[in-house]
Amino acid sequence: MSEQSVAVAEYRIEDLAHHSGATVRTVRAYQDRGLLPKPERRGRSNVYGPAHLARLRQIADLLDRGYTLASIKDLLEAWDTGRGLGGVLGLVAEVQKPWTDEKADRITRAELNARFGGGPDDAAVAEALELGVLEPVPGRDDEFLVPSPQELAVAAELSAAGVPLSAVSGHLRELRGQMEHIASRFLEFTTEHVFARYPGHRPPTEEDATEAADMVRRLRPLTQQTVDAELTRAMRTFATRRLQRHLTTDDPPSTGREPRPISLPAETIHAVQNLVGPENAIAFITAATERELQTRALDALAPRSMKSEHFDQKI
Repeated sequence: MSEQSVAVAEYRIEDLAHHSGATVRTVRAYQDRGLLPKPERRGRSNVYGPAHLARLRQIADLLDRGYTLASIKDLLEAWDTGRGLGGVLGLVAEVQKPWTDEKADRITRAELNARFGGGPDDAAVAEALELGVLEPVPGRDDEFLVPSPQELAVAAELSAAGVPLSAVSGHLRELRGQMEHIASRFLEFTTEHVFARYPGHRPPTEEDATEAADMVRRLRPLTQQTVDAELTRAMRTFATRRLQRHLTTDDPPSTGREPRPISLPAETIHAVQNLVGPENAIAFITAATERELQTRALDALAPRSMKSEHFDQKI
């Protein structure tokens, strides 16, 4: 059936499901939930038209964008009442578009082995897949998708420098958690001070969604610029300190506040651990020591105050 004939065709439910890529059961479920308009009844048959096919494709697109069926129903109802979906879909597209100019690449298993020392490492590959550094290519067991070639290149350089891949992946997990915290805080900040101006319409109006999409477009580069600037500043500061520490031949002057190791009898350690638990032993010993120091300081002051009081009584 040609595209032109499809555009003007009438469908039975089986044909509609076939052309939309859905199943008959899914079409009926959408219809029961009010996501799909009712078909035209002709005799004993239900007849669907191009509008039904377009609606099914639209639902599939929104599902791919991460919307739930409940939110899709709200969006479609807003569209049907004339509020429009253009601005909303534009906002969704702006948020979901890549936040970097970096292009994904592919790499074979042989190329991957060559970049990381030549030998296969199934455990490292499994961890890279778990972290999303590599992604499987359907139907190709010997090939992977690389979402960020730069990230993989950094891992290869660290491996070549002698850093174990387990340490590289562990560092990536820690770094990812910190980056997710930064991203979350930036979104909270912009929501509080920028997007709070928009009323809480669900879904937003066409005008609000269009304006918000433009705002996201302008804020997008600021996140990368801010992180780059602050990382540059921090690296310059800490790298300078680390270099000075390694280049100096003399021990740095003591300030009297540096931590020093102190040996305690094993019986004491065991007693404290039994009392407060192994995880709280260090904190307990520290608190007990500080309390003892404070008590002794107070005891040292007490005779002075008593002598002063005795002298006042004589006078």
